[in-house]
Amino acid sequence: MRRIFAFISFLFFGISSCTSIQPVTSLSFTDYRIAKEARTDTALAGMLAPYRTNMDITMNKVIGFSNTQMNARQPESGLGNFMADGIRVMAEKKYGKKVDAGFINQGGIRSYIPKGNITVGKIFELMPFDNLVVLQEVKGSVMQQFFDKMAADGGWPVSAGVKMEIRDKKAINVSINGKPLDPTVVYLIANSDYVANGGSDCEMLRRIPQQNKGYLLRDALIEFVSDFTRQGKPLDYSIEKRVVNVN
Repeated sequence: MRRIFAFISFLFFGISSCTSIQPVTSLSFTDYRIAKEARTDTALAGMLAPYRTNMDITMNKVIGFSNTQMNARQPESGLGNFMADGIRVMAEKKYGKKVDAGFINQGGIRSYIPKGNITVGKIFELMPFDNLVVLQEVKGSVMQQFFDKMAADGGWPVSAGVKMEIRDKKAINVSINGKPLDPTVVYLIANSDYVANGGSDCEMLRRIPQQNKGYLLRDALIEFVSDFTRQGKPLDYSIEKRVVNVN
């Protein structure tokens, strides 16, 4: 049903976008009772069949393999480590710059990665939103506020090279690439545009300029998994003590 709704929405907006805006002069409706006995609209089903077939081919495409099932956990998880590494590594490739760290907001993770084959559809389930990968240059003093926000939430996924401890819902002993967080240093970080725009209560980032190439976070993860496959490697992520609760 969701797929059918998506197809109808796509067709509607595709058609309406090519026509001029007309004022509404009247509105009428008819109630239809939806029951288990409702018959399939064969004409509609036939119209949508080619689109559904093409979508199924795309979504069922295998792009990689995971040695373990990865679930979202706090303060750290293999799934979060994979995603945070993905946003940092692919941001470096897309923007051609050395990125100090990558982050994923915990609330944005909507599924899991099963053990075995990874399909395009699974990444869509993991990241159903059209969030973009953006870069920001953030001063260390503001980064501390950002890390404190993550700590207050119980921990967010951070990329390799970032370490932090959580005590009394505060971030302590934070280091980036083996060096303690310096309040005077400016760090280049990769994030989702949702968080960079102040989402998940990250107001401290909202006014910081963004570098934005319209690169979907979901596409970054698909390409990250595909890169592993091209190298003949499976995903094999686990907990690495990037984020540790010391209470």
